[in-house]
Amino acid sequence: MEIIHQQNGHKGMFYVGTADEPLAAMTYTMPAENKLIIDHTEVSDALRGKNVGYQLVKAAVDFARIQGIKILPLCPFAKSVFDKKSEFADVLL
Repeated sequence: MEIIHQQNGHKGMFYVGTADEPLAAMTYTMPAENKLIIDHTEVSDALRGKNVGYQLVKAAVDFARIQGIKILPLCPFAKSVFDKKSEFADVLL
């Protein structure tokens, strides 16, 4: 499954499907060039149980590592993934 990243200024998202009608999406804001705040994750019923939400969070973690930025997961789902995956701690704010 392809995770697509789109950023427009200080806002962006990782998604599956199309930007206009994503089947799954995780949105974020970047209040500073070294800080990414995950604010929402949503997965359609068609993709539930397929680990897509985790894949969206992992895509954000990979992006943060490449860019040298930290993540603040305000979204309850994303926070739960960070709580379970100690290997993501290096990008946690």
